[in-house]
Amino acid sequence: MAVQHKNIRLRSASYIGRRSYFVTLCCAARRPIFANSNRATWVIENLRKQSVAYRFGVHAFCAMPDHFHVLLTGLDPNSNLLSFLRNLKQTTGHEYLKRFHNVLWQKKFYDHILRPWDNAARIAGYIWMNPVRKGICDDPQDYPYSGSFMFDWKKAISPVESWVPDWKTKAPA
Repeated sequence: MAVQHKNIRLRSASYIGRRSYFVTLCCAARRPIFANSNRATWVIENLRKQSVAYRFGVHAFCAMPDHFHVLLTGLDPNSNLLSFLRNLKQTTGHEYLKRFHNVLWQKKFYDHILRPWDNAARIAGYIWMNPVRKGICDDPQDYPYSGSFMFDWKKAISPVESWVPDWKTKAPA
């Protein structure tokens, strides 16, 4: 019997346009695939190519060993986050399967559509501080798999009030 997956997405129209999103993609079985520097660099380069093709500005990203965070904004009225992520996951997933005979991504992803009161700088800081929180490095600027395609992110890091994603603060049902 097939397992029925819960739909965790909003209406597809919520993912189109000049909106900003915080997205987390997890590796299948939370395997530390991006602990390998070649694979971390490879997924970042794929993000760069796909973000240009799908018209998304990437404000912040971080390839952690077993997951990938990105803060991005649609640059056009037709920028479609679901199409962009579907293509990114399919392209990288297919290549990874061919090369390593294993699945790269979990089926779903986590997203947070930024609201007018959300502070993008705090969310970017959360993304860049991830390797520090996980004890991988002491200074986020020392982590080679973080960055931004929009600006010099190392100049943007400043002590900002901490931000925590909604899904980490909600009590279990």
